[in-house]
Amino acid sequence: MPHNFWMINCNNHNFDITRDLGFSQQGLKAEYRRKVQRVEPGDRIIYYVSGQRVFTATATVTKGYEEVRSTPWIKEGKTSWPYRIHIKPDVVLNQEQYIDAGLIAYRLEYLRKWPPEDWHMAFQGNLHLLSKGDFFLLETEMLKLRDGREAALRRVDEELAAEAERTNAQRERRRRNAERDPARAAHPRNGATAETTDRRVEEPPAAGETATAAPTDQPATGRGRASARGRRSQGRGRNRQPAPNNTKFDNG
Repeated sequence: MPHNFWMINCNNHNFDITRDLGFSQQGLKAEYRRKVQRVEPGDRIIYYVSGQRVFTATATVTKGYEEVRSTPWIKEGKTSWPYRIHIKPDVVLNQEQYIDAGLIAYRLEYLRKWPPEDWHMAFQGNLHLLSKGDFFLLETEMLKLRDGREAALRRVDEELAAEAERTNAQRERRRRNAERDPARAAHPRNGATAETTDRRVEEPPAAGETATAAPTDQPATGRGRASARGRRSQGRGRNRQPAPNNTKFDNG
């Protein structure tokens, strides 16, 4: 299931290099390392060729990024292409079928915050994250040109239905995991607490131990204090030993 939908922006020469490679691999620029790290197998990509301002092809990522020492793609400005992903082609248009981005840009959610006359400024840079709606809108138009309207709509409907089914299944799994994990984590703790409490209450005192009465919070009355003092005095009297008679007699 696709996690992300990407748009790759390149010039005519670099797109021709990708085409000549059979859309088996694609270079990515060094300045977009954080985005490159998010590209995963199953992600979908669409090509925008900046020189002609056209959409030309779509592909699917088959292997995540890797760093390479050299690539066939030429620098655009001062930026090299040190990262490479492996892909497979999905929809590849002939040159006469390329979609003029200026005719469809106003329908893209990605460009809603941009003035209509400056839409192309939003496509600067090599790698852009698109919404699922924008991606399928563009790919549908490509399929119409390649396969005809009816076949294109039928294929897109099938893809969208499968995508919705996978998304719903993923949400259901997440919901079940969220319900199951807290209960599983809480159960051992509660069980251990209950077992400890029961053992503390039910087990009799060990041999040689005496049960200790729980202290009360109520203050002792005057009579109770006097009784306690009497008992302590009696105890001291019983335990007290007579002092030894060390009196010395003077025999005169």
